[in-house]
Amino acid sequence: MERKHTRAPFPRAGRPGKAGPDPGVARQAEEQRRRVRLMIEITARAGAYRKGLVAAVRRLSPEEAVILADLERNGLQVTQLHDVLCGGHVLVDDPRLYENWRFAKGSRPRLSSHHRDIDKTRYPDIGMRGQVVREKLHGRTAQGTWVQLEKTPAAFGERKLPSLNDLRHLMDYVVYRVTRSNVGPWGLSRMTERRPMYLSPILAVPTSLTPPVARSLTRALRRIEEEDDVTAVSRDLAARFPPPDREDLAGELGRALSGRAGRGLFGSSDVWVTETPSRSAAEVLSERPGPPATAPWTERTRRAERTREAGGADRGGGAEGEAA
Repeated sequence: MERKHTRAPFPRAGRPGKAGPDPGVARQAEEQRRRVRLMIEITARAGAYRKGLVAAVRRLSPEEAVILADLERNGLQVTQLHDVLCGGHVLVDDPRLYENWRFAKGSRPRLSSHHRDIDKTRYPDIGMRGQVVREKLHGRTAQGTWVQLEKTPAAFGERKLPSLNDLRHLMDYVVYRVTRSNVGPWGLSRMTERRPMYLSPILAVPTSLTPPVARSLTRALRRIEEEDDVTAVSRDLAARFPPPDREDLAGELGRALSGRAGRGLFGSSDVWVTETPSRSAAEVLSERPGPPATAPWTERTRRAERTREAGGADRGGGAEGEAA
């Protein structure tokens, strides 16, 4: 089954072209980088990361932006972005990403122990360094592509003697063995190869309903529509604006939703909006509260109360004098 993307992919950075740089392509690439930066800055507000993430985002490369944007296009939410930046192992049901992420700038074959069932001669694992991803590592799976971000780049197989980064990579592996968590650029993630993050799973299986079941389901759906139409607004408006008349209600249940299939980018994340207050609101908030002005009716009420109190005291004094 071939997955169809309703959203056109952004231009791939780092691909050599025959002609000079296209201003339109460069503008779209910059918009993509800006979008990815905003995603990371938003998730950095609510999540706990190592220091330096926001500073690294300012130096985000076009190649890094392409990888993270592709994950978002395949269903990644802002809450899941936390695990990606912390080294979570991600599986995507899209084998085309394996070639899309082999950039002319920065990509190189690398050795790894992930997904040993894949022919590494035909599909070698690909590494790439960056300011945000630090060390991106991706490869093929039987049905798609996997990717994982690492804290320390390793160069096993490139040099005869291990480097300082190789020793640090071994230390990260010790942390993984102790904590059972991947060591990513900006934290730890429990999304390991055994318990990965799964994006865009191909689960849709076409099926058909028997005629009796289809008729019963259609009657139930029409009854629900009529009840919702009556209770949502007044009966007069419901009669004037009936819902669209669809012939096959049951058939619509089997149709796949376009785009992100109803999943928002922010999902259940804690996202808040920060806006610059208006000048009028700033002036009102900066004013110092003074003593409240006395209303005329309040003064009249007080005089009336004093008059009643004085009258009651006079009557009480006369009664005491009579009793004496």
